[in-house]
Amino acid sequence: MKTSLVVALLVSLVAACQGTRKQADPVLEIRAEGVRELGVSTDYGLVFLGRSARSGTVEVTAWFGDGPSVERAVVEPLGGGLFTAEPDIRLPRVPISFDTPSAGSKLVVVGREGRERWEADVEVRDDANIEGLVVSIPPQMEALEGQIGAGVYLALDDNPVHRHLVGLISGKVEFTDANGAVRRYLTVVGPDQMWRLVTYKREYPHKRKFVYRDDIL
Repeated sequence: MKTSLVVALLVSLVAACQGTRKQADPVLEIRAEGVRELGVSTDYGLVFLGRSARSGTVEVTAWFGDGPSVERAVVEPLGGGLFTAEPDIRLPRVPISFDTPSAGSKLVVVGREGRERWEADVEVRDDANIEGLVVSIPPQMEALEGQIGAGVYLALDDNPVHRHLVGLISGKVEFTDANGAVRRYLTVVGPDQMWRLVTYKREYPHKRKFVYRDDIL
């Protein structure tokens, strides 16, 4: 077989593998002792809320274009109610936004039920009774079972790839005023805590080590 043909085949194979890898999303499933939650793989590592486990080993499931991959990883606390773990494989990743969105800002919540991924638009709300980031409740999260830890994203445009993680859905809060009107929101662990992942991953970014020789530029 000619060398040029071999090279062409190798290039095609690599491109196909990269295409499969890019057909992935950073929404992960975390399991331990039958308890399930969601997490997100970011540029600084995996982040989740520790509802499944706050120590020991967890199973991390990531979905690629060719199906799910289940890896085991050890839980590490970050503080502020956040946890991380580091599987052996390279996971799909998303950037983090460290700017707390203002009231009225439009965000996107992305969750998962097994192989089925869902997303919904939400709006940042302002309530004098609440300190912290809260958003409106989409129909997909009226029941929170299994969706704790769903990622909340800032969409830069209509392309789903161009999103930055703002925080993780942590629960639901409800208030009833003097007139009997009920206000309900989803609570979000947001940028005011997400910085902990960055300071924990002190080696970020992982810079490639280049070898310099006189015969190459």
